[in-house]
Amino acid sequence: MHITDLLQPGRVALKRRAGSMRDAIHQLVDLMAGGGNLADAAAFEADVLAREALGGTCVGSGLAIPHAKSTAVRAPGLAAMTLDPPLACETPDGAPVRLLFLIAAPDQADDLHVKVLAELATLMIDRDLCAQLLQASSPEAFCSRIAQRETPGAGPAGQPGAGRWRFVAVTACPAGLAHTYMAAEALQQAAQARGIRLKVETCGASGAQNELTPQDIAGADCIIVAADRTVSTARFVGKRVLTVSAGEAIRDAAGVLDRASEGSVPVYRGGDAFRTSDWKELGREAYRHLMSGISHMLPFVVAGGVLIALALMLRQFGLPQEWAGMMGTVGRAAFTLVYPTLAAFIAYSIGDMPGFMPGLMGGYFAQMGTTVAPQSEWVSSGFWGALAAGFGAGLLIRLLNWVGKRLPAALDQIRASLLTPVLSLLCVGAVMVFFVNPPLGRFNLWLMELLEGMQGGSRLALGTVLGALMATDYGGPVNKAAYLTGTLALVDNQFDLMASVMLGGMVPPVGIAVSCLLFPGRYTGAERRTAPQNLLMGASFVTEGALSFALRDPLRVVPACMLGSGLAGYLAVLLRCGCPAPHGGIFLIAVIQNPLGFLLAWAAGSFLTAVVLGALKRPLARNQ
Repeated sequence: MHITDLLQPGRVALKRRAGSMRDAIHQLVDLMAGGGNLADAAAFEADVLAREALGGTCVGSGLAIPHAKSTAVRAPGLAAMTLDPPLACETPDGAPVRLLFLIAAPDQADDLHVKVLAELATLMIDRDLCAQLLQASSPEAFCSRIAQRETPGAGPAGQPGAGRWRFVAVTACPAGLAHTYMAAEALQQAAQARGIRLKVETCGASGAQNELTPQDIAGADCIIVAADRTVSTARFVGKRVLTVSAGEAIRDAAGVLDRASEGSVPVYRGGDAFRTSDWKELGREAYRHLMSGISHMLPFVVAGGVLIALALMLRQFGLPQEWAGMMGTVGRAAFTLVYPTLAAFIAYSIGDMPGFMPGLMGGYFAQMGTTVAPQSEWVSSGFWGALAAGFGAGLLIRLLNWVGKRLPAALDQIRASLLTPVLSLLCVGAVMVFFVNPPLGRFNLWLMELLEGMQGGSRLALGTVLGALMATDYGGPVNKAAYLTGTLALVDNQFDLMASVMLGGMVPPVGIAVSCLLFPGRYTGAERRTAPQNLLMGASFVTEGALSFALRDPLRVVPACMLGSGLAGYLAVLLRCGCPAPHGGIFLIAVIQNPLGFLLAWAAGSFLTAVVLGALKRPLARNQ
C-alpha cells in the first residue's frame, strides 16, 4: 500500500498555526472528516488523544505521527499538516514539530496502522524530502513529492534514483514477536539520525511484512540481515550482505549501519552452511539453525499447552466433559509433535527441502526412543535426541549433495528422488537407533527421576535460578534457554518449574513500571509514559518490555530485575504454584495451580525489583 493511496490533496494543510499538540490533532481530525473517512469525528479525536496519552507520537526530526484504530473510522485515510511557526513540545531529540501526519484506521483493520507507520517512517528518513514537503507551495505539490519518492525512478530531473534505498534489511527472531520489530525500529531510527534511506522487511509471527522487492535489493548498497533464525538469503546472491543478530541490531543499530557502510562487507555467493573457519561465525550459524527449529516448534508447545489448560478449566467448571476430553487429547497430541518438528526444521534450515524428511523421522525416533530393544523398554531421548537428529540429518544432506555433484549428470533425477531420501533415512535411523537413543534415553530417565525427586532446597534453588535467568537478557539466548527449560519441564508435567519461568518473565516489565510510579524523580518523562504499556506487557508474559531500560542502564536494571524474578521463581516452587501452559501470563490465572500464591509471587518479585531499582538509580536533575 502506498502513502499516496491514503493521502489526498484535500486532506493536506500547509503552514498552519497550533498552540498545542491537542490543537494540532483537532485540526488534522477536521481535515480527515472533510474527506468523508470518519463516521464520528469527535469519537475518533477522543481515540487519538487516548492513544497520545499512552506515549507521545513525536518521532524526532520535527515529525509527529498521531494515529488510532477506531470504530469511528469508516475508511482508512491519512491527513497531513505543516506548522509555521513550529510547535515546541517534548520530542526525542528536542526538535520542535514542523510536520504531522494523522493515520485513521478502522477498528477491524488488523495491523494496517502499523504498516502505514512503517512506510511513513521509512519515507521521512529522507531529510531532503521533509524539507521539500515543508516548502511545498500547494497540497497538490505536497502529495506529488511523496509520490515521486514512493515510485523508484519517478523523481524529477536532476534527482536520479529518487526512490533508491541505500540499505535494505531483514529482521527476524525465533518467536517472530518483540525482537523482530524492535530490531527494525532501532535500525530505522539509527538510519533516520544519519539521513540514510533504509527499508526493513520484518519476518514476524504473522509472516513477512514490508517485503523487499527485487528492485529494492538490486538498488541497495548493502543488505543487513539482523536475525536470530534462518531467513531466505538466496535472493541476496551477488550483493554485499552483513549478518548480525537481532539483539545486536537493537543494542547497537548505529554500529551496524557503520559496518554496512564499510567496503569490507563480503559479497554473498550463496552455497552451503558451515563453510567457514571462523569459529565465532560457525557458532552464530549453528545458533540460527537451532532457533529456526525452535521457532517452528514453539507453536505446538503453546497451542498444545493452552488446550490442555482449557481442558482443565472446563473440568473445574463442570462444563461438557466431551469437549474437555477432546481438547485435552488434541493438546497432548500436539506435544507428541514437538520433537519431530524441532528436528525437521533444523535439518530443513541446514539442508533445505531434502533435509526435512530425514530430520522429521529422526525427531520421531527421538520422541519414541526407538532402539533395537523391545518397545516396552524404549525411553524418549527428548530434546537432545531431536537436536542430534536435526543437525545430523541436515549435515548428512550436505554431504550427500557434495558427493552427488561428482556423479554423472544423467543420475541427477535418480539421486534427488531415490538415492538421497533412502540413504538419508537409513543413515539417520541407524544413528538414532544404535548410537543416540540408548544413552540419551537413559540420561533422560535419570533426569526425570532427579526432577521428580528434587524436594526442599534443591528444587527451590532450581526455581530461583530459572526465574533469574528469564530476567538476564530479555528475549536473548539466556532468556530463551530458560524458557525452553520451562517448556521441556512442562512436557514432563513439571508444572511448578514452568510457573517459575512464567513469573520470571512477567516480573521485569511490571517491576520497572512500578518503579516509575514509586520513584518518578529517577525517570525521564518518556520513561514514565511507558509504565502502562509495561504493566500490560508484563501481565502478558512479554519480558521484552524491560529491554529498552536495560540497554540504557544495564548495571542497575539487570541486577534489580534478576533479584525480583529470582524471588518470584523461588516463591512459585515454595507455594506449590503450577502453570499448565507455556504462554499467556495473567490470562491463565483460572487454570494456575494455587492462583493466590502465583499472584503473591508476582507481586513480591515486582515490588522487590521496583524498590532495588529505585535505590540504585540516582534522582534526575529538574531539566531532565
